[in-house]
Amino acid sequence: MGTSAQTLNKSQITNEFKLLQDSICHQLEVADGLGKFREDVWERPLGGGGRSRVIEGQIIEKGGVNFSAVHGEMADEIANKLEMRGGEFYATGVSIVLHPVNPLVPIIHMNVRYFEMQEHDAPKGQIISWFGGGIDLTPHYIDDADAQYFHAQLKKVCDFHHSDYYVQHKAWADNYFYLPHRQETRGIGGIFFDRLSAQNGVSTEQQFRYVMDVGYAFAPIYTYFMRKNHALPYREQEKKWQLLRRGRYVEFNLVWDRGTKFGLQTEGRTESILMSMPPQANWIYDYQPTEGSKEAITLSKLKKGINWLEKQTNPVG
Repeated sequence: MGTSAQTLNKSQITNEFKLLQDSICHQLEVADGLGKFREDVWERPLGGGGRSRVIEGQIIEKGGVNFSAVHGEMADEIANKLEMRGGEFYATGVSIVLHPVNPLVPIIHMNVRYFEMQEHDAPKGQIISWFGGGIDLTPHYIDDADAQYFHAQLKKVCDFHHSDYYVQHKAWADNYFYLPHRQETRGIGGIFFDRLSAQNGVSTEQQFRYVMDVGYAFAPIYTYFMRKNHALPYREQEKKWQLLRRGRYVEFNLVWDRGTKFGLQTEGRTESILMSMPPQANWIYDYQPTEGSKEAITLSKLKKGINWLEKQTNPVG
């Protein structure tokens, strides 16, 4: 990462996010072996724009790696939801969702972002700013070894920056990526954080380095799962289950996800915001998996507070 503490500003942060997008897209293309990203460069009429990149490959059925940097007047309604006053905002980041072909390869999401705002009634030059982001994994079938690997990689990143981050940000992910109407987590969680700023001796520059390290951890983690699982055999029943789990993913993103709502409410580019939707999904009325089946075991593990770093037993909870 090329940014130094002396030059950290929104332009530098924006450029680093662009480089992150480039790096991730390259690594995913290499791992997929066939798919190539299609890029749409777009402008937001109210200010800013972005680069949306979508891939359809032999391992990734549909994936998006989006960069955006938007700015403008924050509507009072949205500012109130953010517990802020109206003003001029700037938001930039990289957002990723990948839906695989093989149901034994998990769905993954990652987002890193920076937000700043000059409130109308604040002294001139007084800027409120913070970072947010995280990575979470949504297996169609939970594999304990894969879950342990995933959380161990995230813990390494967290521990390098702060001994409390993994525990705090894992709990945050468990609570955020949760479907209250289903009483289940979206997957096995990961880490999630928001409104990180200079505090408790941790500088803005240090927070930014943490955010970027989370971002650069994404491709090595997911390409590991691509290589490990994409050639595993699967049956029609497992594809049907994949479509049902994708349906849950849609429910979360459209009903609960704050990022989706923020993008639509600030008149962002709809196609880019909804690139997280899977190519196909399904809903079956009152579907109940067979007791003791792989599907039932997975459902039993969609709970908050599981320590995935420890060996699990089937089923949990």
